[in-house]
Amino acid sequence: MMLKTEVLLEGLLFPEGPRWHDGKLWFSDMQMRKVMTVDISGNADVIIEMPTSPSGLGWLPNGKLLVVSMEDRRLLRLDQDGLTEVADLSNIATFHCNDMVVDKVGRAYIGNFGSDMSIQMPPKPACLILVTPDGKARVAADNLMFPNGTVITPDDKILIVGETFGARLTAFDILGDGSLTNQRLWAKLKGVPDGICLDAEGAIWVASPGTGHVIRVLEGGEITHKVKVSSQAYACMLGGPDRQTLFVATSVQQGTQGKIEITNVDVPGAGLP
Repeated sequence: MMLKTEVLLEGLLFPEGPRWHDGKLWFSDMQMRKVMTVDISGNADVIIEMPTSPSGLGWLPNGKLLVVSMEDRRLLRLDQDGLTEVADLSNIATFHCNDMVVDKVGRAYIGNFGSDMSIQMPPKPACLILVTPDGKARVAADNLMFPNGTVITPDDKILIVGETFGARLTAFDILGDGSLTNQRLWAKLKGVPDGICLDAEGAIWVASPGTGHVIRVLEGGEITHKVKVSSQAYACMLGGPDRQTLFVATSVQQGTQGKIEITNVDVPGAGLP
């Protein structure tokens, strides 16, 4: 089934990391260096401006916002007086950090590029980093090809990450201490996965830059739906009052004519983020 979007918000540069929280869509604009929100009517607000590019977003159990700072490879927390460092990831991440999912107890799983694409370095395996609520960071999984968008199932037992340069979705079992085990292929893809989100039937919506679409994928790789966007899709999130609005972060290129686009779907969102 092919769906089309309408534009909810424009005038952005490169929106990423959309999250539905407290009745609004939260997202990072990496090029504008802002964390922003927009409601279902298109009313936008700036939450914070940053000196570096923000990416993944999530929340601690106490409601405080966590933000991935890409270039300096840090995890930050938004306090009343501004941003505070939770963890310095520069000794683990081999290049810029990117997307993140935060579980129900406040553990953050953060991906990174692996290598510097701007100087045409060949792709290198990278790790998914686990940061515990006390700020300690360790490798949760390694030998991943650009770990990017990540979801956790509603029972908190399975984590699935998109490997952008691997063109696949990879699943892990989550142990009690947050460690990951039993790595396995969840779905092989024809395009590259960027941001992803999970629905109540266990399917994953995948933003697929380069194709002009977001796709809905079942475990094993069957595609049930496609959503055509105005340019290129870099991330997606199920939200709205019933979690049946698919929000898509789009841009013509990485840093021009960014938009938040929306369409309605039949199956609501589930799990995290």
